[in-house]
Amino acid sequence: MVEQGGEFSMTDVARRASCSKETLYKWFGDRDGLLAATVRWQASKVRAGNYYSQHLDTAALRESLQNFGANWLTVISSSTSIALNRVAVSHAASGKSNLGQIVLANGRFAIGERLKPLLEAGRKAGLLDFEDTETAFRTFFGLVGRDVQIRLLLGDELTLTRAEIARDAERATSQFLALFGGSTNA
Repeated sequence: MVEQGGEFSMTDVARRASCSKETLYKWFGDRDGLLAATVRWQASKVRAGNYYSQHLDTAALRESLQNFGANWLTVISSSTSIALNRVAVSHAASGKSNLGQIVLANGRFAIGERLKPLLEAGRKAGLLDFEDTETAFRTFFGLVGRDVQIRLLLGDELTLTRAEIARDAERATSQFLALFGGSTNA
């Protein structure tokens, strides 16, 4: 998929994976099933971290948000995610498949559901102050991603090092906390 974009076939994948097409169809059902599994695998790398919601403090909240941001930037800047998103956008525009919906459901929406409990725990602990969890999530998502994903999808040769990703995640977290920091957030 990374090499061929949206034009890859199950035969191509089977050849590269040194397995039979029958095995792929058994495991994934069809091409969309393979794509959905790939999206879920990529999205599973983005986590909010470990924290205790009953004892959440500013440091743990900051660290969890930074880790989430760094995970997400690492995933979206990978060649696999870029290829998946390019195929999804082209399919959504052409009506070839429901890959756009697969990417939304198993990517962006699933990732949101992983971070929202941390945001809610932060609000409950008085560390965050917002009215709507979805709006708070979208704001954080935007601060982290900025224009990185669209630039990569459009072919910009942007290469992010681990250090740059960490700095970007730290900056986005600081900006988010400046916007939504609660009364007990120092």
